[in-house]
Amino acid sequence: MNAQISYIDGSYTLIHIPLNLYSTLLQPILRVLLPQSQSTGASHDSPEFELRGLSADGQHGFLNISVTPIECSLVCHSSWAKNVFEPVLKALPKEAAKTVSILKDSYMILAVISAGLDAAGRVMELTSPLALAGIPLFFITTYYSDFILVPTKERENVTKSLLAKGFELSSENQSNFVSPGAYGHRRSPSRDSTSPPNTPPPTNVADLQTRTFNLLKKRNVAPHIEEGLELVHCSGREVSQLASFNHRSTGSRNPLGRRPSWADNVDTKLYTCIISALVSQPRFMSITLAQDDPPSLLLDKTVLDIFGDSLVGDTEGCLIPIFLDLDKLPFESTGIVCGVAGRLVQDLQMAASSELSYLSTAQAGAVILSEEQSIRAMDILKPLLSKDA
Repeated sequence: MNAQISYIDGSYTLIHIPLNLYSTLLQPILRVLLPQSQSTGASHDSPEFELRGLSADGQHGFLNISVTPIECSLVCHSSWAKNVFEPVLKALPKEAAKTVSILKDSYMILAVISAGLDAAGRVMELTSPLALAGIPLFFITTYYSDFILVPTKERENVTKSLLAKGFELSSENQSNFVSPGAYGHRRSPSRDSTSPPNTPPPTNVADLQTRTFNLLKKRNVAPHIEEGLELVHCSGREVSQLASFNHRSTGSRNPLGRRPSWADNVDTKLYTCIISALVSQPRFMSITLAQDDPPSLLLDKTVLDIFGDSLVGDTEGCLIPIFLDLDKLPFESTGIVCGVAGRLVQDLQMAASSELSYLSTAQAGAVILSEEQSIRAMDILKPLLSKDA
């Protein structure tokens, strides 16, 4: 596989919000989405004014907000979890606060750009070496890239696993890995989970698949499809497409010497649409912001009208998510993404043009396929996870 893998700077936290508290916690969710709101009222000379986890132009290094039929889940810089969410949770009634989970482990994020593999192959090739090394992970496919979340404490093991897979450290940046001839998925957040840490890691992918399905069956995890839920995968526009407007509109700005605003470098129309969709509490919406990519959106087709012409991509497509509720599994489990995706790729005999994405959220996973492939996938998964099997 031709791929480039790089670490995104910073420490990240996963947050689980039950759907019954979504409206209660919508305000802190929007504060994270709109980073400039965090500095409102702060002195320009105070440490609080310099927002952590952001680029020089105020953009998130990485942020994922996912609303699904199972939960609301966020992946954000750890400073945002501490400074935005923790104070809000302390103000909630104790019983309500207990239902929100802010994972104690910090995570690092690997950004992957790959070429020469279909989507299904990417999921397998990227997760298998880490899963076989017993490293727990979350996997998020976006419109442009793939992102892998692993515990920060596993960095040394991740490096060893990638080197063993044939990746090489870049001569220009020792935080980047390249495979021979790599240049490149530009165009799939759930957990990679199978065996507890005190169990020896599996020796091969077949063993990994067996352990994965045994664990899922033991924990009564059953795949399901939400009736009538159809998704599309889209993107915001490239920053360069907004540049001419920004150049015209910023010529008269900052007459008082103010620092450039976050809003000067984003598509404000798109963000208005995202906020409108989040306020409506959609059945499904996953937004991923990454520093080097335009915003990526995987969303319920019924909210497309909110976005007007602010999206690019195949808005006529139809993707079906198959959900796995993993709340009964320990976070340190390993191998779910690779095990489930691998079995589907194998049994579906997916063509190179087939699309298979995987979205990891804090307590669930979703395999995302075409409508036809989703029907076949359910026929494969149901017998494997049936108690009678």
